[in-house]
Amino acid sequence: MLAAFNSLILVVLEGLGQLGLLTRDVFAAFLRARVPGREFLVQLQFIGVKSLPVVLITGAFTGMVLCAQTYFQFRKVHMDTATMAVVAVSMCTELGPVLTGLMVAGRVGAALAAELGTMRVTEQIDALRTMATHPTDYLVVPRVLATALAMPVLTGAAVALGITAGLLASTYLLGIDPTYNFANMKVYTVVNHVLQGQVKAVVYGLIIALISCYKGLTCAQGAEGVGRATTHAVVYSSITILISNFFLTMALSRLLPTS
Repeated sequence: MLAAFNSLILVVLEGLGQLGLLTRDVFAAFLRARVPGREFLVQLQFIGVKSLPVVLITGAFTGMVLCAQTYFQFRKVHMDTATMAVVAVSMCTELGPVLTGLMVAGRVGAALAAELGTMRVTEQIDALRTMATHPTDYLVVPRVLATALAMPVLTGAAVALGITAGLLASTYLLGIDPTYNFANMKVYTVVNHVLQGQVKAVVYGLIIALISCYKGLTCAQGAEGVGRATTHAVVYSSITILISNFFLTMALSRLLPTS
């Protein structure tokens, strides 16, 4: 058991080291301004535009569910007009970026890992090296940059639609006075709530792209290796998002205070 535990620790540390080296190469390529423009636009359209429907649906129904649950509890203490204040703050700082990150990890992360894994299995990545093209510059950098830029936009759209859907549900379904409800939301929702969510979105975009590209580039040979890399990309990205959310919340609450 001790030997198996030591082997597991070595595998984890080796993986973290390789991921760290990939991250270093990506940021070094950013500094050298080596970003293929055409590939970047293709990835931006795939990651940003095509992810919009699932993100909007998730944000809308999350806002309505949160609104309903908050109202059912606040009504007991006659604070129902503060419902949208809770919904807006929660959507901006926590639920919006986290759920958007999880949805993008499930859709985009799997696609990135499968695409790069297939290229590795079919030796297309080795062909790039023979043509003096660094795989990180041509394949990883545009995907990382596109994901990091698309995530704040997707998060903003999900938050906006979630708050709007919650406001409509609270007014027309739950019968909350819209004037006081909207006024309380404006009082307790400040700019730093939005900034916290946007910072988280950028970090989650980097996490998704880096982990997914790393899993794709290091997958084992064969169809089984590609499938395993795809599964690991989604699982590890989702877990990392949930873990990092706590530390980001603690750090951003000090860097971007809301009161």
